[in-house]
Amino acid sequence: MEPTVRGQLLEDFDAIDRLLQRTRRIAVLGIKPETRAERPAHQIPLYLSNAGYEVLPVPVYYPDVDRILGRAVHRKVADVPGRVDVVDVFRKPEDLEPHLPDLLAARPRVVWLQSGIRHDAFAGKLLDAGIDVVQDRCMRVEHRRWRSGRD
Repeated sequence: MEPTVRGQLLEDFDAIDRLLQRTRRIAVLGIKPETRAERPAHQIPLYLSNAGYEVLPVPVYYPDVDRILGRAVHRKVADVPGRVDVVDVFRKPEDLEPHLPDLLAARPRVVWLQSGIRHDAFAGKLLDAGIDVVQDRCMRVEHRRWRSGRD
């Protein structure tokens, strides 16, 4: 069934604040395991987990890893059981397109492309499918900014 409403490109602080407030479950596409703990693709999901979000690991590599951050890994976002609020993506812009069928099958509310990741054509396909998109923003930075405004 085709969506009746096009997704929104979330760019302003108020929209991102509302998103962070209502989010509970975050699938992290491209998460790194503990053996790569120095990488942002591990540090940021760890921060989000410590902030109270349910982080659902979806590594792209590391076929022998079955747990990250103490949680079972999934090989595709669509394999994550239950509703995913946000998919936080740690993939280079040129590596995004192969993940589109998986993301469309999973139908998260939002796909969040981390800092340095912008792909307008890819985002447009998600928006056309009714999925909201954040581009080129760090979820940890935005969460800290949002938290500081609440304290």
